[in-house]
Amino acid sequence: MRLYHLYYCFLFFTFTNCEIARQEERQSKVTSNTNVAAVSEKQSDPSIGLKIGQIAPDISLPDPQGTVKTLSSLRGKYILLDFWASWCGPCRFENPNVVRQYQKYKGTDFDILSVSLDSDKQKWLDAIEADGMEWNHISDLKKWESSVVPLYNLAVGIPMTFLLDKNGVIIAKNLRGPDLEKKLEEILKK
Repeated sequence: MRLYHLYYCFLFFTFTNCEIARQEERQSKVTSNTNVAAVSEKQSDPSIGLKIGQIAPDISLPDPQGTVKTLSSLRGKYILLDFWASWCGPCRFENPNVVRQYQKYKGTDFDILSVSLDSDKQKWLDAIEADGMEWNHISDLKKWESSVVPLYNLAVGIPMTFLLDKNGVIIAKNLRGPDLEKKLEEILKK
């Protein structure tokens, strides 16, 4: 029971600190011109959205080497779209589970696209290496001012995940731990 209590306190403390930082930054500048354009684009096509059964809005951001990658370029596979940051405790806590799932299904019809809300490139790269995250990563390094924040309603917080089918349609949201494992087993039957 004591171990569970310590775990709960750790998560609460970490989430509280992330939440405070997120709220402070969000109050400063959430509505830049880029963000407003991204939201307008999403709203112009009713088949694109954040609900299960809708096509996930496309994302186009640079990878760690500076090459622009798009979410739509990964169609043809099931994609776990993972929003995270190196400074986010709950995100980092979930990463070992995501790594396990990636290792289990690597080489199949499954891939991951992690979108970071970092602002420091070196911290982002260090976290990717430290956590053993061998899949696709993108970020514009604009933290809460990133165009993906309003596009994916990330103002509610991270970590946030969307599981997409081979056509980019959202089939599940915010799966973590055993729920992610169960859903992947169901769709990939391994």
